[in-house]
Amino acid sequence: MIDRSVPIATGSIPVQTAKRRAYFVSDSTGITAETVGNALLANFPTIGFARHTIPFIDTVEGARKVVHDIDQAAANGGLPIVFTTVKAADVRAVIAGANAVIIDLLAGHLVELEEALGTTASAQLGQFHGVGDVEKYFARMRAVEYAIEHDDGQSRRALDQADVVLIAPSRCGKTPTTMYLALQYGLLVANYPLTDDDFPTDGLPRSVAKYAKRCFGLTTTPLRLSQVRHERRPNSRYASLEQCTLELRRAEDLYRRNHIPFLNSSTKSVEEMSAVIMQTMHLRA
Repeated sequence: MIDRSVPIATGSIPVQTAKRRAYFVSDSTGITAETVGNALLANFPTIGFARHTIPFIDTVEGARKVVHDIDQAAANGGLPIVFTTVKAADVRAVIAGANAVIIDLLAGHLVELEEALGTTASAQLGQFHGVGDVEKYFARMRAVEYAIEHDDGQSRRALDQADVVLIAPSRCGKTPTTMYLALQYGLLVANYPLTDDDFPTDGLPRSVAKYAKRCFGLTTTPLRLSQVRHERRPNSRYASLEQCTLELRRAEDLYRRNHIPFLNSSTKSVEEMSAVIMQTMHLRA
């Protein structure tokens, strides 16, 4: 049984009110710089960061404009932190001259790989986030279409093809997790909302009962669920703490009776949830 939610301790150290500027500079989309940079910044939870993503900086002229902006920011506050994923040496050299802490996420590692593989890195930009393997690309697009069709139990068609069926009360994080697994990994994921109509019952809802071995449950805390639902339907029974507590208790009892693995989404990112789901359901390549 998977229930790995651990409350995050807030501690007694106050978060700084003055935010440190962090730049993610890339010659492509900036997704890699953001992902790795934010993963590093997450290790400093007491420091606030004002984040700026600057993609498609693939010329010296463009780099100079970015450096001008960074230098101005440095003059008006603390020394900025710059994460870069720029491949061209001349563009990197300009960025390296900025009045900032420069963290180059590619340069040293590319040299190491070139030496290990006995060849030079391609000069083509944006390869990591390009189409790449065409078959894999179209598989991801098909998975996204599948996720849209099967969102919130809208369709029962081809459920036998699903890699995972996420089940949970409304607003527990089913849809974003479904879309992430589809777009990032090309997995066919359906999700099904547990509603009052599904209770009382000992077994799974009829729509997904046949696919119990592919089911994975989500839960959260009653307070968190109530807060999220209040944003959608303020002051409704649907968003009341009493209703949220009832739905979550029934859902968790259902998971346990039917041996459905589940996790608490209240303190986890979509990436973390997806990793646990893939590991638990043996979906990693």
